[in-house]
Amino acid sequence: MHTSLPDFQMPNDEQVHLAAEGFRLLADPTRIKILWALLQGESSVACLAEIVGAAPTAVSQHLAKLRLAGLVRGRREGTFVHYSAADSHVRALLAEALFHADHTDRNLPDHPPAVHAHIPAVPGH
Repeated sequence: MHTSLPDFQMPNDEQVHLAAEGFRLLADPTRIKILWALLQGESSVACLAEIVGAAPTAVSQHLAKLRLAGLVRGRREGTFVHYSAADSHVRALLAEALFHADHTDRNLPDHPPAVHAHIPAVPGH
Protein backbone atom coordinates (compact mmCIF):
# COMPACT_ATOMS: atom_id res chain seq x y z
CA MET A 1 0.00 0.00 0.00
CA HIS A 2 2.63 2.56 1.03
CA THR A 3 4.80 1.81 -1.98
CA SER A 4 1.97 2.94 -4.23
CA LEU A 5 2.18 6.45 -2.77
CA PRO A 6 3.99 8.75 -5.22
CA ASP A 7 6.35 10.37 -2.67
CA PHE A 8 6.87 7.36 -0.37
CA GLN A 9 10.47 7.02 0.81
CA MET A 10 12.23 4.90 3.39
CA PRO A 11 15.59 5.70 4.98
CA ASN A 12 18.38 3.30 4.10
CA ASP A 13 19.54 0.65 6.56
CA GLU A 14 22.60 2.65 7.66
CA GLN A 15 20.49 5.74 8.44
CA VAL A 16 18.03 3.62 10.44
CA HIS A 17 20.86 1.94 12.36
CA LEU A 18 22.57 5.25 13.21
CA ALA A 19 19.30 6.90 14.26
CA ALA A 20 18.40 3.92 16.47
CA GLU A 21 21.86 4.03 18.07
CA GLY A 22 21.47 7.75 18.74
CA PHE A 23 18.09 7.20 20.39
CA ARG A 24 19.50 4.30 22.41
CA LEU A 25 22.24 6.53 23.77
CA LEU A 26 19.72 9.26 24.61
CA ALA A 27 17.59 6.80 26.61
CA ASP A 28 19.25 7.87 29.84
CA PRO A 29 18.19 10.84 31.99
CA THR A 30 21.77 11.76 32.91
CA ARG A 31 22.79 11.92 29.24
CA ILE A 32 19.83 14.16 28.46
CA LYS A 33 20.84 16.48 31.31
CA ILE A 34 24.44 16.50 30.08
CA LEU A 35 23.37 17.41 26.56
CA TRP A 36 20.98 20.08 27.84
CA ALA A 37 23.83 21.66 29.80
CA LEU A 38 26.15 21.47 26.78
CA LEU A 39 23.56 23.20 24.59
CA GLN A 40 24.01 26.20 26.85
CA GLY A 41 27.78 26.27 26.57
CA GLU A 42 31.03 24.38 26.66
CA SER A 43 31.79 22.57 29.90
CA SER A 44 34.27 20.30 31.66
CA VAL A 45 33.56 16.90 33.20
CA ALA A 46 33.78 18.31 36.73
CA CYS A 47 31.32 21.11 35.99
CA LEU A 48 28.91 18.73 34.25
CA ALA A 49 29.12 16.31 37.19
CA GLU A 50 28.08 19.08 39.55
CA ILE A 51 25.25 20.25 37.27
CA VAL A 52 23.73 16.80 36.73
CA GLY A 53 24.42 15.46 40.21
CA ALA A 54 26.58 12.53 39.18
CA ALA A 55 30.11 11.38 39.88
CA PRO A 56 32.76 12.72 37.47
CA THR A 57 33.70 9.17 36.46
CA ALA A 58 30.09 8.43 35.49
CA VAL A 59 29.83 11.69 33.54
CA SER A 60 33.09 10.89 31.78
CA GLN A 61 31.71 7.50 30.71
CA HIS A 62 28.49 9.10 29.46
CA LEU A 63 30.48 11.68 27.50
CA ALA A 64 32.63 8.97 25.92
CA LYS A 65 29.51 7.21 24.63
CA LEU A 66 27.90 10.44 23.46
CA ARG A 67 31.11 11.36 21.70
CA LEU A 68 31.30 8.01 19.89
CA ALA A 69 27.74 8.58 18.70
CA GLY A 70 28.70 12.00 17.36
CA LEU A 71 26.42 13.86 19.77
CA VAL A 72 29.17 15.75 21.63
CA ARG A 73 32.62 17.06 20.78
CA GLY A 74 35.68 17.49 22.95
CA ARG A 75 38.24 20.26 22.70
CA ARG A 76 41.53 19.61 24.47
CA GLU A 77 43.25 22.50 26.21
CA GLY A 78 46.36 21.24 27.97
CA THR A 79 45.25 18.45 30.29
CA PHE A 80 41.60 19.56 30.26
CA VAL A 81 38.89 18.61 27.78
CA HIS A 82 36.02 21.00 27.21
CA TYR A 83 32.87 19.39 25.82
CA SER A 84 30.13 20.87 23.66
CA ALA A 85 27.08 19.64 21.78
CA ALA A 86 28.19 18.43 18.36
CA ASP A 87 25.91 20.54 16.17
CA SER A 88 22.49 22.09 15.67
CA HIS A 89 21.02 18.66 14.92
CA VAL A 90 21.59 17.66 18.55
CA ARG A 91 19.78 20.81 19.64
CA ALA A 92 16.84 20.06 17.37
CA LEU A 93 16.66 16.41 18.45
CA LEU A 94 16.76 17.19 22.15
CA ALA A 95 14.40 20.15 21.83
CA GLU A 96 11.85 18.01 20.01
CA ALA A 97 12.13 15.17 22.54
CA LEU A 98 11.68 17.54 25.50
CA PHE A 99 8.87 19.40 23.73
CA HIS A 100 7.10 16.09 23.10
CA ALA A 101 7.64 14.96 26.71
CA ASP A 102 6.24 18.23 28.05
CA HIS A 103 3.16 17.99 25.85
CA THR A 104 2.60 14.33 26.66
CA ASP A 105 3.01 14.97 30.38
CA ARG A 106 0.61 17.93 30.41
CA ASN A 107 -1.68 16.61 27.65
CA LEU A 108 -1.12 19.77 25.59
CA PRO A 109 -1.93 20.17 21.90
CA ASP A 110 0.83 20.17 19.31
CA HIS A 111 2.29 23.54 18.27
CA PRO A 112 4.37 24.63 15.31
CA PRO A 113 8.19 24.37 15.63
CA ALA A 114 8.42 28.13 16.33
CA VAL A 115 7.47 27.30 19.93
CA HIS A 116 11.00 25.93 20.37
CA ALA A 117 12.45 29.44 20.45
CA HIS A 118 13.03 29.06 24.22
CA ILE A 119 15.41 26.14 23.69
CA PRO A 120 19.00 27.44 23.76
CA ALA A 121 20.90 27.52 20.49
CA VAL A 122 24.20 25.71 20.17
CA PRO A 123 26.92 28.38 20.45
CA GLY A 124 28.66 29.02 17.16
CA HIS A 125 25.94 27.37 15.04
